[in-house]
Amino acid sequence: MTVIDPRPFLAIGIPFLAALLVSVSHKHPNIREMWSTVASLLLVSTILSMAGGVVHGITYEYTLFALTDTIGLTMRVDPAGMIFAALASILWVPINFYSIGYMRNNHEDMQTGYFAAFALCIGATMGIAMAANLLTFFVFYEILTLSSYPLVLHERDEEALLASRKYLAYTLVSGQLFLAATVGVYCIAGTMDFRMGGFLSLDMAPAWVLQLLFVLMIMAGSVKAAVMPLHGWLPAAMVAPTPVSALLHAVAVVKTGAFAVLRILGFVFGPKLLSQLGIADVLAWAAVITIIASSFIALKQDNLKRRLAFSTIGQLSYIVLGGALLTPLAFKGAYLHLVAHAVMKITLFMCAGCIIVRTHLHDISEMDGIGHRMPITMGCFAIASLGIAGTPFVVGFISKWNLAMGAIQAGQPLFVAVWAASGILAMAYLMPVVRMAFFKPEPAKDPRRYGSISYFMLIPICFTTILAVVLGIDPEIFPPDFYQLAQMASEGIAGTWWGWFK
Repeated sequence: MTVIDPRPFLAIGIPFLAALLVSVSHKHPNIREMWSTVASLLLVSTILSMAGGVVHGITYEYTLFALTDTIGLTMRVDPAGMIFAALASILWVPINFYSIGYMRNNHEDMQTGYFAAFALCIGATMGIAMAANLLTFFVFYEILTLSSYPLVLHERDEEALLASRKYLAYTLVSGQLFLAATVGVYCIAGTMDFRMGGFLSLDMAPAWVLQLLFVLMIMAGSVKAAVMPLHGWLPAAMVAPTPVSALLHAVAVVKTGAFAVLRILGFVFGPKLLSQLGIADVLAWAAVITIIASSFIALKQDNLKRRLAFSTIGQLSYIVLGGALLTPLAFKGAYLHLVAHAVMKITLFMCAGCIIVRTHLHDISEMDGIGHRMPITMGCFAIASLGIAGTPFVVGFISKWNLAMGAIQAGQPLFVAVWAASGILAMAYLMPVVRMAFFKPEPAKDPRRYGSISYFMLIPICFTTILAVVLGIDPEIFPPDFYQLAQMASEGIAGTWWGWFK
């Protein structure tokens, strides 16, 4: 049942309004931070107020304006969109408090621009999550690119300038390819509206035309999802402040890329058409190469943030590979991993920020014994690292289990071996950090000067760590019910087709 409701529009408007209020409060830091905090709490309340209805089969829709009788700027909250919207809105709350502590501790410049751009990114992410059609999706996809650019540029030095230009070059070019493909899809289908199971079919155009449109569209998602060889911008963007890295990896940008891939696979082309075209197999093998190659590259990185960046590149391709398998369980695992990776990776990056603020250390080789001075931070880092590797009772295990079952459902046990190998490699590049922190003594002549960190930074880390464990034990314990939403999305996308195909 579809219900016309203004709440999808409000969910986008709240962070956009917050960005304006933050900007005009630049002379009053406390008021500026208040606007950001109030907006994050209002947003999560608005999204969660719709979650129960979506779980019970209600689709919330709102059209801001219509361009033609078939095209409009329309927001729609379906199960897949609710997963992403709820995830981003929930995580905005801890990362907002963390940002306040980080900016104060580091005495960062440009704080007003930072909080305003951050709010714009969240608003754009809400628009992407709730876009009802390709045009709406494209508009907010580009808004996200432009609003995240000043965050990458935040330090305003030469390295940040080069990284931000690289980011724009990758994302703007791929975005224009997406627009061209969107126009092509409308010309052959007469619609842009997302539909579970896809709305394109083989009788609409020659196979090569559909394959070309798929490649153009999937490139836009693959750039932001950092699928190799389109990943170069992401490690470079690690010059940004750590809260920005957490935003890029867990809440917006790379997650929107993975979400875009799932939207294209499940709501534009659909499993039936993709199986006829045979092109999803190419995407699957690109994801496999990315998973393995990025894990080996991560092993060689001494800079902690760069190691985490290459970890993200591999983990996001779990989602891409799950979608490319086209089975219900694989789609379910992909949506669950969207949630799992976000919760675990935001924890890891916030821990990295605490390490940098307290010790001014960036390289892993210099972190001997820091766990003795920072037990809470490194304890949270250890739990999130175990989750990334797929350890039971942490949220990453549930998503990876469903992905593995999806590979078996597709008759592709080789991909199960890929995920298992990636889990072992994740242990190999993350757990040594924990071992050095807790099981190696501090240097006899330790030149490090430990500073203090704010509870604004420490409490969000504990919150997301607890969230990772709670969701790993019982993913249905509190709204939104991510497990049920993923089940609904996967069955809607591939359930009927897979039952027929079998």
